[in-house]
Amino acid sequence: MKPAAPVMEALEAAGGEGCARFVGGAVRNALLGQPVDDVDIACTLTPDEATKALQSAGIKVAPTGVEHGTVTAIVKGQPFEVTTLRRDVETDGRRAVVAFTQDWAEDAQRRDFTMNAVYADRLGNLTDPTGTGVADAKAGRLVFVGDAATRIAEDSLRILRFFRFLAWYGKGEPDATALAACEAGRELMGNLAAERVAKELLKLLAAYDPRPAVALMAKTGVLAQLLPSATDLTAFNQLVEVETEQLFNCDPVLRLATLLPDNEIGAGKAAEALRLSNEQRDRLSAAMGKTPRITSWMSPRESRRAVYKIGVQTFSDRIKLAWARSDRSAATHQWRGLLALAESWTPPPFPLSGEDVIKSGVPKGPMVGQVLREVEDWWIDHDFIDDKFSAIEKLKAVAQGMAY
Repeated sequence: MKPAAPVMEALEAAGGEGCARFVGGAVRNALLGQPVDDVDIACTLTPDEATKALQSAGIKVAPTGVEHGTVTAIVKGQPFEVTTLRRDVETDGRRAVVAFTQDWAEDAQRRDFTMNAVYADRLGNLTDPTGTGVADAKAGRLVFVGDAATRIAEDSLRILRFFRFLAWYGKGEPDATALAACEAGRELMGNLAAERVAKELLKLLAAYDPRPAVALMAKTGVLAQLLPSATDLTAFNQLVEVETEQLFNCDPVLRLATLLPDNEIGAGKAAEALRLSNEQRDRLSAAMGKTPRITSWMSPRESRRAVYKIGVQTFSDRIKLAWARSDRSAATHQWRGLLALAESWTPPPFPLSGEDVIKSGVPKGPMVGQVLREVEDWWIDHDFIDDKFSAIEKLKAVAQGMAY
């Protein structure tokens, strides 16, 4: 958290020592000896006061969420969110109306889990208003701050956050009270913006082993509330096993694919409902495609044809999904071989162009593309033959057989 030192110093110069403290994931991860990514800072200064203090120190400030008490300080290109201590005035299950406060304990009461409600000053001194945040973090206990049902009623996304943090940090048996509150409040999630749900869900699925958390989501009915198609977790569980055993990177988008309808149209509609990015939606739809058919016994020639037709990413995605839906132990060597081929083989460029077609006597127009596609299909069927002369001879034969 050293890069945030100029921000802390600027805030304390205006508000006094201890007026600004690190909070949330940065403190939690530091306690657990894990990498710190986003650094959030809580302070007693109002957004206007914080902005003035930071700008006086030559720090760039962006008013990213002033209505919620947040401004973003930018130091050497790195953003640091600075948020005034708050208390909730009004909530609707999605977003809260807040009022500023000077009370650290009051600010802690509006946070989601005790492990996220621990504060640290720039010297590392901890403040734990709930009294159990540090211990809960070290023990891997996910406990809501105060009454679980109340926290969920304030923002029902906290249900999904509960399972996300469980997947990343949970140890032992989950808190029964929290689970019961998540189950009881699951229908409140129907009011959430799809983008918020998708972002949280993908973070959950990016955990090293999210299987226990997802199983609990299914057991409590939370998963069905979010993804009605996720009635069978077999493929999901087996994909995580494949990734673990084969040392593949954790792939949240591909893991999500195993929880969606097993067809291109259904997966595309589900991706749209989740408001995924165009790139994510297109990848999911392509991964669910059934042509060409992917099997563990594909020949190298068939594999090269498939890679050329659908691309390396889609081919690899379809292999992993097919692997997860198969008897994994029976064909591990074959699946690995297909992936290795996709990663090592570079499709050669098709040796002909539209200009070659026109030179063969085909007039300009739609027929040029038709002839070119027929010759390209021949070239692919001949395993990407590296012989332009043969390709031209085939072109002449196709052109002569065309009526135009």
